[in-house]
Amino acid sequence: MGLILGAGLSAAHGAIGAPREETIAVTPKPTDTAIVGLEVALSKAAPTLRPQALHAALSAWESLVLRGQAIRAVLTVIDYSLPSTSRRMWVFDLASQKLLFHELVSHGRNSGEDMAEFFSNEEGTLMTSLGAFVTGTTYTGKNGYSLRLRGMDPGINDQAAARTIVVHGAPYVSEDFAHRVGRLGRSHGCPAVRTEIARELIDLVKEQSLLYAWHPSLDSPEPPPDIASTTAHPPTRPSLQPAP
Repeated sequence: MGLILGAGLSAAHGAIGAPREETIAVTPKPTDTAIVGLEVALSKAAPTLRPQALHAALSAWESLVLRGQAIRAVLTVIDYSLPSTSRRMWVFDLASQKLLFHELVSHGRNSGEDMAEFFSNEEGTLMTSLGAFVTGTTYTGKNGYSLRLRGMDPGINDQAAARTIVVHGAPYVSEDFAHRVGRLGRSHGCPAVRTEIARELIDLVKEQSLLYAWHPSLDSPEPPPDIASTTAHPPTRPSLQPAP
């Protein structure tokens, strides 16, 4: 698919070693055949990742590459259909077709308890947004070293920058916290990760790679307006826009 690896990455994070911070460039025209082959290879590398989530993420990545908006051969996928106590974030090196990170990740405070059920693009909802995000630059803020995200889907996540939806580390994202509380702690809508790996992960995925946040509601047609949705918004917030 015309992937060009500018410099090598180590094979994986954790059990197989930590990735190094290096730039990976891609040519702008991946072929259909290469995309199919890549999907098969990544499925083998991450057998617990839902095929629907991976397919949607790769489709978004291909589109963004063709538009010149994603330029790096790194793909992050979050499957928000899984409980917060599961490792539901995957980071892939698309050039080597290897898994680099498989991590815990939080969802927004008003998106649910252990399971994320409610999603929003609106300021003040404290909910997770779904869809395609292109990574930006880093900065150090109140949550420490953080990574800006730009939502690429109008009406779904395009308020991410205005909402300050960023990747950052958080002490409430840990297996110990999950064991004690029965779920991870929750953010204001940010995909927070373990503090121990936050800087390393952020430096790997920063500057125009794709982060794709998936949930089955993305693949479901929007219900007619006279039919209440069971996943679109919590009963206490009926004014929120339904998830697509």
